[in-house]
Amino acid sequence: MSNELLLSPPAAFVMIMLAAVFGAYVLSKLALKPKKIPAGLTKEYSCGEDIKTHMIQPDYTQFFPFAFYFTILHVVALMIATVPMATMQSFLIAVVYILGAIVGLFVLYKR
Repeated sequence: MSNELLLSPPAAFVMIMLAAVFGAYVLSKLALKPKKIPAGLTKEYSCGEDIKTHMIQPDYTQFFPFAFYFTILHVVALMIATVPMATMQSFLIAVVYILGAIVGLFVLYKR
């Protein structure tokens, strides 16, 4: 009974978490620490520029179409791989799904 308790997922999670916390504590005591913290160590710095004057705003307009394209194609591949070929009805559902994905990709890249 006690063996099964130790092998249960919650008990294993707690044991691994305790081991990780203990390991982090031990390694933090062994880590090298500066005797005096330099003035610029805690100052924000990015690529040779002070970032207090402006914030960088990344542009994701080109990323999202590729992310949607990737998602749609992977869902279609999953649909093709998992549809049972035993009945004609399931095959027709897969074909309709694939055609819908093709139409969706044309709408996505309509520009």
